Amino acid sequence: MATLKINTDYIISNVKKISDFLKSNNKEWSLITKVFSGDLELLKRVLIPEVIKDIHSVGDSRLSSLKNLKKTNPELITIYIKPPALVYVNEIVQYADISLNTSFKTIMALDKAAANYNKIHKIIIMIELGELREGVKREELLNFYEKVFDLKNIEVIGLGSNLGCMYGVEPTYDKLLQLCLYKELIQAKFSRDLPIISGGSSITLPLINNNSVPKDMNHFRIGEAAFFGTSPLDNSQFMDLYTDAFVFEANIIELYEKELMPDGVINDANVGHTAELEETDFNATTIKAILDFGLLDVDKDDIEALDEEVSFVGITSDMMVIDLGMNKDSDGKKKYSVGCKIKFKPSYMGVARLLNSGFIDHEYV
Repeated sequence: MATLKINTDYIISNVKKISDFLKSNNKEWSLITKVFSGDLELLKRVLIPEVIKDIHSVGDSRLSSLKNLKKTNPELITIYIKPPALVYVNEIVQYADISLNTSFKTIMALDKAAANYNKIHKIIIMIELGELREGVKREELLNFYEKVFDLKNIEVIGLGSNLGCMYGVEPTYDKLLQLCLYKELIQAKFSRDLPIISGGSSITLPLINNNSVPKDMNHFRIGEAAFFGTSPLDNSQFMDLYTDAFVFEANIIELYEKELMPDGVINDANVGHTAELEETDFNATTIKAILDFGLLDVDKDDIEALDEEVSFVGITSDMMVIDLGMNKDSDGKKKYSVGCKIKFKPSYMGVARLLNSGFIDHEYV
């Protein structure tokens, strides 16, 4: 089977460095583990005491993953990082200490569920700042908070926003300052403290070094930088974090010299994806290999071959075809044969899908 290799030492090192960096800048953060797809073994290996001691909380967007977080360590403060579905409010109260919310109807249901479990459920209310994903509209925010403050089993602990996740709206200083100004408005009007202003993510980390993060914005929700060492602001390495904690290896199960062009009548009944074909000599050939994974495991756009001479040919549900070029190393010797492995660097979405696939081995290195 193809294998996802995971270097947990690199991940732990990244988490510690981010904790130190944010602590030195008077910021708190939640480690967002949704890329792990709730993998219990991986959670246990990463969420060790020396890692979680400087983290405010651990968050995820799947209930099954939250359950596994509590299995890993019942004392973990957990945060559900998307607005809950009404049907799941009981489970949210059971497994999430904090949730992000935008619907008053849902918050009322959470209040009722929390009362049934004799709990106080904490919430952060998300505000719309232009990304057009989750968030209460700005003109409705004060009325929204006024209603929520009356609920007995709900504790409002903060205000949050989400930027850069759907349309890619950048978290500029002005955008984040709006979040902080709404905090001041709410605190002045209702005489209630909002200790958490959560507008930061991996995309926002580089802004700290440029003094482009308002002082009152004090909480980050970070996944990508911790696991991949990069910030999506410019897709470059952040500080000196490890960027190769995950490597995907696939096995060559066939290798032949074959024609560049398919032979026969081609229709739209194919189930896979292929590279664009250019007009070429129909007798031209190249060295092609078949690998033991397919679309059911990962999208071909979410993996990048470490060998620059390897190029994509096509992918179906359970196999991928690649072009090996001349298949020669610098000394002119054959580079690959059946049984050899091709290594890929997976993206964030690539790792999430590979961990969620039941047909990919996981190996800890």
